[in-house]
Amino acid sequence: MVIYVTLKKNARLLAACLFMAAVLAGCQGEPGRIGAGGAVEDGILHVTQLSARELQAPEYGWQFPAASAAADGANHFAFRLSAMLAESAANDNFVVSPYSVWLPLAALVNATDAQSRPALMEALGAAGIAAEDMNAAASRMLYDLTKLRNKEYADESAYYNPLRIVNAVFVDNDVTLKREFAQTFADYYRGTSINVDFSSRDAVDAVNRWASESTDGLIEDLIQEFDPLTVAVMANAIYFSDRWGWEFDPALTKEGVFHSPAGDMAAYYMLREGDAQIYYEDDRVQAMPLYFKNGGVLYIILPKAGNALELLSSMTHEYFGEIQAGAIQATGKLLLPRFSVENEIKGLKETLEALGVPLFDRASAPLTGGLIEEAMPVWLSDAIQKAV
Repeated sequence: MVIYVTLKKNARLLAACLFMAAVLAGCQGEPGRIGAGGAVEDGILHVTQLSARELQAPEYGWQFPAASAAADGANHFAFRLSAMLAESAANDNFVVSPYSVWLPLAALVNATDAQSRPALMEALGAAGIAAEDMNAAASRMLYDLTKLRNKEYADESAYYNPLRIVNAVFVDNDVTLKREFAQTFADYYRGTSINVDFSSRDAVDAVNRWASESTDGLIEDLIQEFDPLTVAVMANAIYFSDRWGWEFDPALTKEGVFHSPAGDMAAYYMLREGDAQIYYEDDRVQAMPLYFKNGGVLYIILPKAGNALELLSSMTHEYFGEIQAGAIQATGKLLLPRFSVENEIKGLKETLEALGVPLFDRASAPLTGGLIEEAMPVWLSDAIQKAV
């Protein structure tokens, strides 16, 4: 997984991603239908509780090669998506969570028709992997990323998990979410099914409240309105908060000059100096991993020539692996500008289409029959991500 985070004494990444599914006008189902089981009362948010199996523990690559292939594919997807989105950001600071896009799309593999599924799998970097193996791989990733394995070795009450990943599908009261999809979503993606009325302002409030609660209040007003033809919304939120393993001393922070593409400007620099700093250098970049207290790591990569966009556009999963493997211990000084970034991703739908994601094709409506029980054309109509 590749993520871009805010650099502070405490680092936090917040990302929320929405995929809207629409149907053709005039094809609404009968009122009073429920999302995945359970009673629905008008104007009241209803969460369907499904019993979910345990997430699958990671295995060695030779034991489950599909998991390794899917994880590598997720990394390739991350670099490709990031480079294409960063290009449209020009010289502005930019933050995106590719995994927050990849994961709900991986879940939608289970709702995609047989004709479009191979193209979706290829776009996600998982060509040739069966849907069942994709689900198992996603389950293993969630298990590993959220560090549930630590429950086996430590007192759960004493363990701090810096990374939270949550998924949900909001379903209109007038249609019925396929129970098979809802169960798969719960079993392998820890996905919750929630009923809303997309013709009411309550749906906007419900989704925004979910995003706010999932990111400790730091992402709000994710959506302003829904198209009345919306039948479902796939949502993902990622929240990361941890302290640096080697903390910056606030007393050493000082003002300096930052050379930005728009010109020199004043910035406050955090300082870390001493032995045993992990460092990598080749003819293209200088790079440093900054470790967090609970095991995460942030890589700072500085191009020696050109700009960051050129570097990101040429970055691959394999080269990033070389940077990780080639780092050594060194003595030196790190001056890092203190900043925060917040943005709503522009052109996410168009970028995903350019990457080959076929779910936005209204003519073929590839989610028909796989997401809801009603016999009506269904496709993705839009995609939104907001990140801090």
